[in-house]
Amino acid sequence: MSDTAFFEEMEARIPHGQVRTRFAPSPTGYMHVGNLRTALYTYLIAKHSDGVFILRIEDTDQSRQVEGAEEIIYHTLEECGLRHDEGPDIGGPVGPYIQTERRSLYGKYAKMLVGRGHAYYCFCDKTESEEDSGEFERADCPCRSLDPAEALKRAETEPYVIRQKVPHEGTTTFHDASFGDITVPNDSLDDQVLLKRDGLPTYNFANVVDDHLMGITHVVRGSEYLASAPKYNLLYEGFGWEIPEYVHCSPVMRDQQHKMSKRHGDPSYEDLRRDGFLTDAILNYVALLGWSPKGELAEKEFFTMKELSEAFDIAGISKSPAIFDIEKLKYFNAQYIRNMTPEAFSKAAEPYIRQAVKNEAYSVSKIAALLQNRTEKLTDIPEKLDFFDELPEYETEFYTNKKSKTNAENSLDVLKRMLPILEGLENWDEETLKSAFTGLAEEMGCKNATVMWPVRIAVSGRLVTPGGVVEICDILGKEESLRRIRAGIEKLEA
Repeated sequence: MSDTAFFEEMEARIPHGQVRTRFAPSPTGYMHVGNLRTALYTYLIAKHSDGVFILRIEDTDQSRQVEGAEEIIYHTLEECGLRHDEGPDIGGPVGPYIQTERRSLYGKYAKMLVGRGHAYYCFCDKTESEEDSGEFERADCPCRSLDPAEALKRAETEPYVIRQKVPHEGTTTFHDASFGDITVPNDSLDDQVLLKRDGLPTYNFANVVDDHLMGITHVVRGSEYLASAPKYNLLYEGFGWEIPEYVHCSPVMRDQQHKMSKRHGDPSYEDLRRDGFLTDAILNYVALLGWSPKGELAEKEFFTMKELSEAFDIAGISKSPAIFDIEKLKYFNAQYIRNMTPEAFSKAAEPYIRQAVKNEAYSVSKIAALLQNRTEKLTDIPEKLDFFDELPEYETEFYTNKKSKTNAENSLDVLKRMLPILEGLENWDEETLKSAFTGLAEEMGCKNATVMWPVRIAVSGRLVTPGGVVEICDILGKEESLRRIRAGIEKLEA
């Protein structure tokens, strides 16, 4: 097949007439919060317009690849409900969707650009680090002005890279959805490498070729790529291709001065999940890191994914950096936990409950009911439950509580009075237990708390517990509750 026929065939494959976005991560490790936000915004832009969301793996930088990183990408997107319509695992009309599997394409397109006068063969002996960093003074490069026929002949026997031929004069203007029109002088741009000596494309070149051939209409990426946008524009213009809409997102910051970084211990999506945050809460919070809804939704904080898809508007993306606030995320997480059905929360909480409560006689669902309105994140759960399996050592001072009007002396009296009442109960449930406690308080002419505080200390050994004495005794059961009350009496009598 001739090159002309090949290019025509590639053009014929490109879908048109719909919004098409892509999330194009490199398999270089974990999914940090900024990456997740890019994936989310890319997904929402597509779904808001009933468009297509594509996953493309950009693995041309083989030196930075991390084993298992691709699996993290797939797992994270699946868990977050960001299901791609086309990608390496499910295919599509414009595959392959892994860059190294598209390797044969890039050389053809780089040479096409040479033929159009927008790129050139460079035979200068530059190290790869110099190529990648852009440390290259084009004014000093004799290859830029080589006769095309001579360059083509040398390329048959000499190693070379192909560089973009940026005009010396004039300016390049590009438009960004968030930042508007940005104009840069061409003499500030370097002749970046497009095709390396090993035949693999550079990141910037592969992006342009792949985005065009995949019909990408909106390119979402971090604002650190704003500096590359003029060179992208010149490439599109050199090929005669339509320029997609750029959506550059300002960074997610740890504080006013520092971007989030794994190196500095900032959490990835997987770290946040391990730390007890719910996926839905993470996504809701991340959506608002740099985007805000408009109109009647301006004050709304909590969104389902469907609501986000309907509400998401590129105009709501901010130019200002967003600061990641773990306390704010905890607030979101706590609200999501409270809004779960009791059954769903019990299922989510069970592994954390069982970390602390090994005794399977104690009901997970009953313990979960104590926790649902008292939990910010799931990993907080085990430390709240350490008294169930074994009564911890505690001080008799715990029985003294000013608010409940208790001290060691009247607490002993309450426990001695309460013990035979509880021993005589035929039914052991929350309703019966509550009646027993309030009944004794009425008989003694005191507050309910004056009766309930000493018993709660006796059965839990803790000043703070999830749930009150009624719920705790119900979960512990009659035999264990009575055993602990008797131990409390012995402690106070000692």
